[in-house]
Amino acid sequence: EVQLVESGGGSVQAGGSLRLSCKASGDKLGHYCMGWYRQTPGQEREGVAAIGYDGETQYADSVKGRFTISQDSAKWTVTLEMNDLKPTDTAMYHCAARLMGPYDYCRSSWVLFGYGGRGTQVTVSS
Repeated sequence: EVQLVESGGGSVQAGGSLRLSCKASGDKLGHYCMGWYRQTPGQEREGVAAIGYDGETQYADSVKGRFTISQDSAKWTVTLEMNDLKPTDTAMYHCAARLMGPYDYCRSSWVLFGYGGRGTQVTVSS
C-alpha cells in the first residue's frame, strides 16, 4: 500500500507558473514509476508526466516543453514544475505511483492505473 499526498495547487493567470509536490509513504519495496495525471469533471483521466526509478522522464504531448517532473528518491517525493500555463491546463492534478515489473515502461498513460492521491486543484484563467 502506498499513500500519496499532493500540495501546491492554486489559481494563476495564463502564462503563469505553479509547482506541485507529492510526498509518498508506505511500502517502498521494489521500483516505482512515479507520475502525475489530471482530470476534469466528466472527462477521462489524462496522464501528464512520469519519471522512472532510473530518472527517465516522459511527458504528454500537451505539456511537453512546459512541464518538468523530478524526484527525490531518498525522500520519496515527486515535483511537477508547470510553466506557461494555459486555461486548458485547468484540472485536478493527482500524484500517481505504480510498481514496475521487469518488462514495464514508465509512462504517464501507464502510471495513472496505479496508486493515486486525492489531488490538488489547478485553475488557470485567461
